[in-house]
Amino acid sequence: MTGSEESPSFRLAYVPGVTPAKWVRLWNERLPDIPLTLVQVPAAQAPEVLRAGEADAGFVRLPVDRAYFSAIPLYTETTVVVVPKDHLITAADEVTLADLAEEVLFHPLDDVLDWDSPPGEPAFERPATTADAIELVAANVGLLVVPQSLARLHHRKDLTYRPVTDAPQSGIALSWPEEATTDLVEDFIGIVRGRTVNSTRGRAKAPAEQDQQRSDPKRSESNPKRSESKGARQKPAAKSTGRNPRARAAGGNTRTAGAKQTPKRGKPRRRS
Repeated sequence: MTGSEESPSFRLAYVPGVTPAKWVRLWNERLPDIPLTLVQVPAAQAPEVLRAGEADAGFVRLPVDRAYFSAIPLYTETTVVVVPKDHLITAADEVTLADLAEEVLFHPLDDVLDWDSPPGEPAFERPATTADAIELVAANVGLLVVPQSLARLHHRKDLTYRPVTDAPQSGIALSWPEEATTDLVEDFIGIVRGRTVNSTRGRAKAPAEQDQQRSDPKRSESNPKRSESKGARQKPAAKSTGRNPRARAAGGNTRTAGAKQTPKRGKPRRRS
């Protein structure tokens, strides 16, 4: 269990842009005696927070080190360009990187997009954070390309955004150290995956038990229904009524089909 046995708790890290409220609500409904503590961390620091044991699991941005972490990808975000509301780009419903080639684009130090080559004209300096870059966009100094959740997080009335169809995208995953897969981590995995209350326990054992039942004949024999059905399959089938031509002619009477029939005699017909 996570924490002490007397007072277990669960610590959930999450990066900017992720809204864990719905999962926290389900946790509180299902495990009201185990407090869940939220730990907000910068995207770049999330892996180290998990490695150091400062959180039991976290909503992080992909990629992660799969040699150390387990990860369940949840969704991939749309990438957008943040612009002033009176910018020419707002005339289009969506844009491409080619449309931004002559624009000054900010690439803050906490940029979460994996660029092969940053697009646009380089700014005079790299802002320290995405929040700083948003301020510069509002001052009409340049534009900013970010995942849509970050554009919403830093929403301003004087700014808007448009999807960039061919820009890199950022994926969100639930991740935790593979060697620290505790019961509480399993419980949270069940919540994220939409499991019902009755299936939040014993998830790892269920497939093994099913395999054991298939391979253990004693389990099948101990089940009366299985034994009955097994005996029914081994019981010889009754002789088919189709072998008696008289039964077929009489419409397949099963009561007399297997018995020898005594021919009825009547008056011989007079030949004409």
